[in-house]
Amino acid sequence: MERIKVLVVDDSAFMRKLITDILESDQNIEVVGTSRNGLDAIEKVKKLRPNVITLDIEMPIMDGIQALQNIMNDNPTPIIMLSSTTKLGAENTILAMHYGAIDFVTKPSGSISLDLEKVKDDLIQKVKSASKANIQNLRYPPETKQLLVPERPQASFKVEIRKMSKWSQGRNKLICIGISTGGPRALQKLLAGFPENLEAPILIVQHMPAGFTKSLANRLNTLSKIHVKEAEEGEVIQKGTAYIAPGDFHLQVKQLGTNIVVQLNQAPPLNGHRPSVDIMFQSISQLPNYDKIAVIMTGMGSDGAQGLIELKKKGTVKAIAESENSCIVFGMPKAAIATNLVDEVEDLEKISQAIMKYLP
Repeated sequence: MERIKVLVVDDSAFMRKLITDILESDQNIEVVGTSRNGLDAIEKVKKLRPNVITLDIEMPIMDGIQALQNIMNDNPTPIIMLSSTTKLGAENTILAMHYGAIDFVTKPSGSISLDLEKVKDDLIQKVKSASKANIQNLRYPPETKQLLVPERPQASFKVEIRKMSKWSQGRNKLICIGISTGGPRALQKLLAGFPENLEAPILIVQHMPAGFTKSLANRLNTLSKIHVKEAEEGEVIQKGTAYIAPGDFHLQVKQLGTNIVVQLNQAPPLNGHRPSVDIMFQSISQLPNYDKIAVIMTGMGSDGAQGLIELKKKGTVKAIAESENSCIVFGMPKAAIATNLVDEVEDLEKISQAIMKYLP
C-alpha cells in the first residue's frame, strides 16, 4: 500500500517536529516535507505534490488562511487545519472550511502545544480520511461549483422514489440533518436555498468539537434567509430556524404540550461521536405528531444510518441522502442508502428543493 504523503506547515520548529513524529508513528503516513509559513508552503506544494497538508492558521509572512486560498486555487489538495480554541481561532477555522479546508484539529493548549499527543489519534484519522476526499468538490466555492463541475450520472446507487400516499401536507413537519466531513460548506449551500418563511424547524448535528459550532452557526446565520443558531438547553424550537447541536453535546428533543423542547446532554459518545446523528434521529423518532424529513449528507463513517432505521419504524419519514457526485466524503450517505430506506439521492445543489416539495 502506497503511503500517504503529507506536508506539515507550522511556524514553530518544535511543532513541525512533533506533528511529523505523530504522523509517522503510523506506517501508512510519510511526511515528505515541512514549511515554516504559508509562502514557503505554496512552493513546497508545487514541488512535493503531497496527498494531504496539515496547515497552521497563525503564521508570519503569510498566514494559513491566505495560503489555503492560494493552494486551493492553484494546486487543490486536501488540507487539515490546526487551530486554537480561542474565539478568533474558531472563527478563522470556520472561514478556512469555507475556503476549502476539509477538516481541522484543535491544538490542546495553544500555538505551542506540548501535549499534542492528546489529539494524536484524531490527527492521524483525519489525515487518512482527507486522503480519500473528493478534491474536486472542495476546489470551487459552493456558489460557482455547479457551473464548473459537470454533472455526472449516478450509476452506483439507484433509489426508487417512493409514493407520497401517506404524506400529509397539513401535518407538522420537522427537518433533521446529519453531516460531518465537508459539512460547513455543504450546510452553507443547503441553508441558503430555504426561504425566510420556511414552514418547519431544522435540527442539525454537525460533527465538530466544543467551541466551534457557535462560530459556525453565526456565520451560517449571516448567509441564510432563515435564522441559524447554536441550540440551547430548554428552548422551544420554531419554524424557520435551524438549530445546530453544540460541540461535545448530544442533541435530543422532548414534546411538552404542543411544543418541542431542546434537550442537551453529555452522555457517552456513540460510535465515537458526541454529538451523534443516531442519537438525534432516535430522539426525533419519539415525536408522534410530526412528519419528519431526514437528510444525511457528506461525512466519514456511518453515523445516522441506525437512527434512520428507528425513524422509519415509528412514523412518517422522507429520507434524502446526498449523492456521491457532490459529497466531499461519501461515507454517511452511503451507509444510509445501504439501509434501503432512503427515498431520494440528490446532489447538494438540489437537496433544498427536494426538502421543500414535502413542506406545506
